[in-house]
Amino acid sequence: MKTQNYTNHKKYYPPHHFILLPILIFLFVFGIRKAFKDEENQLIWILFSTVIFLLFYLAFMLRQHYALGNQNRIIRLEFKQRYFEIFGKRSDDVEEQLNFGQIAALRFAYDDEYKILLEKALTQKISGDDIKKSINRWRPDFHRV
Repeated sequence: MKTQNYTNHKKYYPPHHFILLPILIFLFVFGIRKAFKDEENQLIWILFSTVIFLLFYLAFMLRQHYALGNQNRIIRLEFKQRYFEIFGKRSDDVEEQLNFGQIAALRFAYDDEYKILLEKALTQKISGDDIKKSINRWRPDFHRV
């Protein structure tokens, strides 16, 4: 498997990202163009474009909403478990001081860097993106949605 790092850690779902959404975008643009060219059926093409846009929006939001909501809960649980394993105590107070971006970014650091980056996140309030960029040895996550 390919080594994961900051530049390649994003994941795509090909049927959604490269088939469904491009088709919907094409149909939306097609409908808008027809609305301007076919004045006789302009209202129909505007309605067609509106329906296609709503389908695009629904497809985008539903996929994101369910998958990311579940993934975010799992990432928070992973943070709690890992914090307990490393420090031997509950993470409730620490978790309240961090935003989700910081918590999510910390999962890519191995334990030695995790401690250092967690301290920086708490004291210097560095962003999740800055945490990811600071990781020297990337701990891959190949099980993301």
